[in-house]
Amino acid sequence: MTENIFWTFENEVIGEIEALNSLMKEMVDFTKLNNPGTIYYEWFVSDDNKKCTLFERYDNSDSALAQADIFGKNFAMRFMEILKPKKFTLYGSPSDGLKKAGEKMGAAFMIPIGGFSK
Repeated sequence: MTENIFWTFENEVIGEIEALNSLMKEMVDFTKLNNPGTIYYEWFVSDDNKKCTLFERYDNSDSALAQADIFGKNFAMRFMEILKPKKFTLYGSPSDGLKKAGEKMGAAFMIPIGGFSK
């Protein structure tokens, strides 16, 4: 098993799709440049543009916490004007600090019990 942390963040789109696309591009570019521990960072939107899900994977809890800090300092207010959080699920074995941060966001935790990674 790895130290990787994954999460899915499901949201309802409450703003304009153009605003969502603009924010998404800014967040993707910023994350790519500023969080080297990000392994996977992708946004998905439903066919009707009413739901948006983020799927993120980090090399460890520290990188995931760094991303949470980046989000809070730079994007949270605009994000919440465009998207209404519905479900946050965190996968992996989070550090105590990441677990506390996830609890503040109402995260559901999924702890690994077996498998492999290539």
